[in-house]
Amino acid sequence: MGVKKAKKKCCKDKPRCKTCPVVLKRLADAGFAERLDRTTYEFKEKPPKKAVSQARSR
Repeated sequence: MGVKKAKKKCCKDKPRCKTCPVVLKRLADAGFAERLDRTTYEFKEKPPKKAVSQARSR
């Protein structure tokens, strides 16, 4: 799917935005992305909608 870069800081929205560093780290921990460096993540394929919504929840 490609590479995504996380924002510098969480904006404290509810639910979290898709480029929030917390969301991308949660998706990487769940195995849907690979962390390349501190703020860059690589996705092999699009993660399931349920996994994204769970990662975005507060």
